[in-house]
Parts: sequence; structure tokens; C-alpha cells
Amino acid sequence: MTSTMLRPAKRLHGTSPAGRGSAGRRPRRITRGGVTLTALVAPSILLLLLLNAYPLINAAVQALHNGTLIGEGPYVGLDNFAKALADPAFWKAAQFTLVFTLTGVFGSWVIGLALALLMRTKIPGSGIFKVLLLLPWVVPVVVSATSWNWLVATSSSPVPILAKALGFGDVLFLANPALAALTVCVFKVWISFPFMMLMTSAALSSVEPAVYEAARIDGATKKQMFTAITLPLIARSTYISWILMTIFCVNDFPTIYLLTGGGPVDATTSLVVLAYRVVFQNFKTGYGVAIAFLMTFVLIVVSVVLYRQIRKSVIH
Repeated sequence: MTSTMLRPAKRLHGTSPAGRGSAGRRPRRITRGGVTLTALVAPSILLLLLLNAYPLINAAVQALHNGTLIGEGPYVGLDNFAKALADPAFWKAAQFTLVFTLTGVFGSWVIGLALALLMRTKIPGSGIFKVLLLLPWVVPVVVSATSWNWLVATSSSPVPILAKALGFGDVLFLANPALAALTVCVFKVWISFPFMMLMTSAALSSVEPAVYEAARIDGATKKQMFTAITLPLIARSTYISWILMTIFCVNDFPTIYLLTGGGPVDATTSLVVLAYRVVFQNFKTGYGVAIAFLMTFVLIVVSVVLYRQIRKSVIH
């Protein structure tokens, strides 16, 4: 009886790891369906690679040459990048880009979060309010920029007239460098907060009401529930929205160009507007593409940092 019971154990014990490993790593058989699916997907993958890889490689080549829109020009290596880092206009544009991005990201996030929390309360006509709050994001930026120009551009516009009536004198929002920068940043927040509101609303809808009920029974205040429950539970969505909005702000050309054109005296010139001017107005392709690559590098760094925060929030 004992020897009979031990036989299966001996066989199991005698099985070599290599045998188990070879059995577990049995090569997959290539089926006719897999070949068919690969053949169907391959053209799309190849097309995507060509559409993305070729412009990137071509831009990298242009950044290493001192060329124009019609010619590659002589090879200069990394001189265009060194020129950009030593150019005061580059750092002035970088400074405004930083201010514009921080204001756009966190300003729109604060307003979007506040409105998302407000929409969760029982208020009459909340459905109509949600639709109206989406209008700044739904309306094309050309229409929005034209409307804002009509509101603030000249001394006869409604907002400057109202400011003068309130005793502030002649306020020219787009002629004063500081006011122009402020106007552009406020405009960016105005057209961006609906996106943040949607992202935050989706995250808040996944939070179980029972969590708040348990915290309320334990005597937690609204502030404590907001800081200890709401913010941690929507952290992943928050970081994702920050990454997306950072990319939107750094690459935002129409918002700035349609409203101020980068002026006055380059007060609202961002890096993307500077790159556009260098390439399409000064016809210095290599230098402009080098500026664009530096922007891309910064975006990658910021995205990696925020992505690590996303992973931490998921782990915890």
C-alpha cells in the first residue's frame, strides 16, 4: 500500500524542471487565421509607421541643417539647438509658454473640478447647465477668438467701455503686454475648463457613495472627505488630464495666434508661435524645427513624470 502510494510521488519528484519548462513553453502553432489577421493588419501598421516615422526623420534631418523651405542647406550639426538655447527670444517664449501652460492646466482643472462637484448636487436644471458649460469647448476656437477680440480688442469694445465706466480709465487689453498675456491665459482657461469638467465628472462617478456615507458616520467633515477621499480616488484621472492639458497648452497655436498674433512686443509669443515665425516668416527651417524638438523633449519629460505619478496612484 505504501509503495503504491509513493509511486506517483516518485514520478512527480523525478520529473525534471527542464521537462516541465519545455512543456510549459510549447511553441505556439501558427494558424491560418493568425496569418490572415496579420496580413490584414500589416498594411495599416505600415501606413501608420510611414505617416509618423517619415515626418519625424525628415524633421530631425532638417534640424541638423541650416536650410529653408525649398532647400536642405548645409549640415551644421547641433548648432541650431545651441543657437536656440542662447537666444533671448527663445527663453522669453519659453517663459510665457510656462506661464500659459501652468495657468491653462491648473486654472481649468480647479474650475472644472468645482463645476463637476457642483453638478453632482441636486440643483434644478442641471442638465441644461451641463450643456451650456460645454459650449466654450464645443464652439470652434476661431469663433471664440473672434468673439473675444470683439469684446476686448479696441477702446470701443464692450469690456474696455465697462472698465472705463467703473473708473479704471482707458484699458487696452491687447495693447498692454501684461494685460495681453493675462487675457490670453484667461481665454485658454475659458475654452479648456469643460474638458477638465468632463474628465473629473467621469472620475467622480466611479466613486462609491458608500465611502462618503462611512466617512460621514465616522464624523469626517466635508473638507476632510474632499482631501482624504475625493482627491486620492480621482488622482489617476487627474494626472491623465494634466498630461493631456499640458500637451494641449504647449502645442496650442490657434488660441494665441488668433487672439494676439504673439504680440504686443512678443509678450504672448509661445514656443510654438516662435517656431512658426522662424520657419514660415523668417524661412529658417532648421532653427525652427530645433525649437520644436526642444518643446517635444520638455513634453516627454513632463509626461514621464506625471505618468509615474499615475502608476503610484494605481499602486496605492
